[in-house]
Amino acid sequence: MSSAPPAPERTAPLTGLTTGHVGLNVTDLVRSRNFYADVLGLDVLGTSTDPGREYAFLGVDGALVLTLWQQSDGRFDPRRPGLHHLSFQVADAAAVATAEARVRACGAEFVHDGVVAHGEGARSGGIFFLDPDGTRLEVFAPTGAENAPAPTEDAPTCGFF
Repeated sequence: MSSAPPAPERTAPLTGLTTGHVGLNVTDLVRSRNFYADVLGLDVLGTSTDPGREYAFLGVDGALVLTLWQQSDGRFDPRRPGLHHLSFQVADAAAVATAEARVRACGAEFVHDGVVAHGEGARSGGIFFLDPDGTRLEVFAPTGAENAPAPTEDAPTCGFF
């Protein structure tokens, strides 16, 4: 029987550590920019359409949230190392419902039908769907999903099982 190596000693977090922004590679900058602006209501803070340097900076109230880089071809592959999914927290269940309506209007593919709980009996939950390149996305609220189904009883919903 083998034993796991001991966990490393915990180091102190860097002062003020938070997530800054997330950068995604996309295949069609205009399509992805419009999708994220329509679904999440993000503002376009900056953009470049120079050949070989196509990008868009998207945010809320001037704060950068998401950068899109047209540097890819193909589709997102969850079997490859890297991003598992991108999650956005909103204030409440009403905001999740607004996001759900916007996703449906865009014709995006849902991973689970409608609002689902993060797990059996969880108060938190949201919607799980794909962007135009197949990147897995989540919009959730910390409460309001008490009566929503949990797609998988023995695993977290955000695992996309």
